[in-house]
Amino acid sequence: MGTFCSVIKFENLQELKRLCHWGPIIALGVIAICSTMAMIDSVLWYWPLHTTGGSVNFIMLINWTVLILYNYFNAMFVGPGFVPLGWKPDTMYLQYCKVCQAYKAPRSHHCRKCNRCVMKMDHHCPWINNCCGYQNHASFTLFLLLAPLGCIHAAFIFVMTMYTQLYNRLSFGWNTVRIDMSAARRDPVPIVPFGLAAFAATLFALGLALGTTIAVGMLFFIQMKIILRNKTSIESWIEEKAKDRIHYYQLDDVFVFPYDMGSRWRNFKQVFTWSGAPEGDGLEWPIREGCHQYSLTIEQLKQKADKRVRSVRYKVIEDYSGSCCPLNKGIKTFFTSPCTEEPRIQLQKGEFILATRGLRYWLYGDKILDDSFIEGVSRIRGWFPRNCVEKCPCDAETDQAPEGEKKNR
Repeated sequence: MGTFCSVIKFENLQELKRLCHWGPIIALGVIAICSTMAMIDSVLWYWPLHTTGGSVNFIMLINWTVLILYNYFNAMFVGPGFVPLGWKPDTMYLQYCKVCQAYKAPRSHHCRKCNRCVMKMDHHCPWINNCCGYQNHASFTLFLLLAPLGCIHAAFIFVMTMYTQLYNRLSFGWNTVRIDMSAARRDPVPIVPFGLAAFAATLFALGLALGTTIAVGMLFFIQMKIILRNKTSIESWIEEKAKDRIHYYQLDDVFVFPYDMGSRWRNFKQVFTWSGAPEGDGLEWPIREGCHQYSLTIEQLKQKADKRVRSVRYKVIEDYSGSCCPLNKGIKTFFTSPCTEEPRIQLQKGEFILATRGLRYWLYGDKILDDSFIEGVSRIRGWFPRNCVEKCPCDAETDQAPEGEKKNR
């Protein structure tokens, strides 16, 4: 009853409109097709009412579906958690959001899709039509784990069903092969006859299950790497720019990420807890010894004041068509394509890009449409593969400031 109440207790019934989007429609469609076909095929292959194994197999299928949908809807409807509107703590280090009319809490960022400042924002995911952040990070990651596991189970059932149903109908000439098909031979006749349409539907569901296993499994791997370091994808980019800023100005500073607890297990417990609720309140965070509560925020302010590191300049060294998942840019680039509605930028060799953030194999930024780098010129914004560009040499060649002055900046 408590679970039921938590599902229907939305802040506003308008939350249901999140389902009216291509991301949830496709995701729920894949879940429905794979689950339905797996249950039908399990009846054909391993009748659940005649054997203990068949019963366990069928119950496991139902459990996968329930757990996947539970975590999926939790991630979608519980949401990431938003910074309260008008939140104004007594501190001078935080940035002010004019849209929310509030200060940005540490680790929070404004999402243009949600139109709110999101606590511990990782990214806006089109598959749940919501942000992944403080409150739903655990549910989102569990969904990424359970979906491939359920699909692997379903794929096994699809393969076994097609094999057992076709075993006595097709002759492969394998005279030496002897496999016990007693689980497939039963009386009465199967409720659902395995004809051409059933074979085509099973084959299609198998393709969906295998594709989901690979794609969602890769996303789970990426999320776990982030969680074990107690970072978000945005914070990883901030850290990269911090190191770039220190290197450029030849400072003696060493940037230490303040939220890394020093061990993977402690970082893991920041997201996954026995109660199911994440640690803390999303506004204040535990920090590692020797770091300041607002170390990351102060670094962001430094980068915002420094036009050179606000966006890193890259030169295009390889053409890019602007496709969502380019096969010709490498397997890793193909499988790690950002799950976002933001566009991709078509690139031509010799053009220049200003990157503002990025992932390991992808960058996000602006393509400048003329030869100048003046702020405010016409630009095209979106994602592009990292292996299509190279970082331009340090601006030290064009910066006339003395070396000693650079160190003091």
